[in-house]
Amino acid sequence: MSEGRAYSIVVFGATGFTGGKTAEYLAAHAPPELRWAIAGRSQNKLDSVKARLVAIDARNAGVDTLVASVDDPASLQRMAAATRVLLTSVGPFSVYGEPVVSACVEQGTDYIDSTGEPNFFRLLHARYSAPARERGVRIVPSCGFDAIPADLGALFSVRQLPRGKPIRLSGYMSLDAAFSGGTERSALMSWVPPREPLEAPALAPGPGRRVAAVRGKSHKHPLLNAWVGPADTLDGPIVLRSAAALEDYGPDFSYSHNAQHASLGQLLAAHAVFGTAAFLVRFAPLRALMLRTVKPSGAGPSQAQMDRSWFKLRFIAECDGRVLQTEVSGGDPGYGETSKMLAESALCLALDREALPARAGVLTTAEAMGDALLGRLQRAGLQFRVLPS
Repeated sequence: MSEGRAYSIVVFGATGFTGGKTAEYLAAHAPPELRWAIAGRSQNKLDSVKARLVAIDARNAGVDTLVASVDDPASLQRMAAATRVLLTSVGPFSVYGEPVVSACVEQGTDYIDSTGEPNFFRLLHARYSAPARERGVRIVPSCGFDAIPADLGALFSVRQLPRGKPIRLSGYMSLDAAFSGGTERSALMSWVPPREPLEAPALAPGPGRRVAAVRGKSHKHPLLNAWVGPADTLDGPIVLRSAAALEDYGPDFSYSHNAQHASLGQLLAAHAVFGTAAFLVRFAPLRALMLRTVKPSGAGPSQAQMDRSWFKLRFIAECDGRVLQTEVSGGDPGYGETSKMLAESALCLALDREALPARAGVLTTAEAMGDALLGRLQRAGLQFRVLPS
C-alpha cells in the first residue's frame, strides 16, 4: 500500500527537542536521494527547523514541511498517507500517541516512535496487533534509548552463544545524562494508571519453548563491583517479547533488567525518589503540581551537557556452563544516541525492506528489523562488543 508515496520518511514532532535532533541526524546522514519531510503543528516553527537542516547541508532545502496535529484527525490521515514510514516523537504517548498509530494502520504506513511508556506499549498490543497484521503494517514502538540498547543488545548477546541451549541473561544499565522537558513529562505520565486497564497479549514462545522474566535483587554485584537493583522500565518486557517471538533465543530463556549504581547510597536514593514520584503522580492535584516543575516541552540539555553524557548497558549471560559478558555503549542516551536510533530505524524500514523479516503487527525492533538494524547502528557508531572473560 505504501508504494508510490511522496515521502519515504516523515518526522512528526520535528519542532520538539527529540524530533528536532532526529531531523538533524537525517539531515546529516540520509542518502541524498531520500525524499523525506518534517511535520508539526506550527508552520513558523517548522520553517525554523528547516533552516537548521539547510545549515547542515544545502541539499536539505528539498525537505518539505507538513502541518499536522493530533487534534486534527484529517491532518494525521493526510500525513500518514503521504509516507512509507512515519516517525513520531510526540509524547506523552499515552496522551497523544494513539491517533497517530490509528492513522498509520488505516493508511498502511509503517510506524516507529520514541516511547518508554509501559501503558502505551500495552495499549498498542491490545488494540492494534490484529489490525496492523491484517493490513501488513509494522508498528514498532520504543525505537530510541527505550528500548533498543536492551532489545538489540540481548539479540547481539544471544548471537554469541551456542544455539539450542538454555540462556540466563541479565542486563545492568548505568548512565550519566540530562533530559528534556518532554522526556520528563512522558516519564511522569507513564506512572499514571490508565483509565481503561489493558493487558498486552501473553507471551507465546511456541511449543517446547519457555520465556520468563526474573526480577533482580538489590545487592553488590561481584562481577561488576557495583550496587545493582531491579529497573521496572519497558526494556525488560520488550526483550522478553522478542525472545518469545524468535527461536534464536533458545528453548529456555530468562531475562532480568537492572540499574547499576556507584554506591549503596545512590541505589537507596534512586529507589526513594522514583518510588515517591510514582506514588504521588497517581493523584491529579499532585500530578498537576509535579508537571509544572518539569522543564517546558521543547527545552532540553545544552550541547555541552549532551557532549558529557554517556550510557553503558552490561549483559551477563549464563549458557552451557559458560559466562559471557557483552556491552552496548554510546554517548548522550536521551538525544544524541536516541536520534541516531530513531533515524536509523526509520531508514531501515524505508530502505532495507527486502532484507527484513516478513512480519507485520505490533513488533519489537528485534522482531521487525533484527540484524539489519543492528548492522546499521554499529556502522553509525553505537558500540556492541563482547568483553574479555
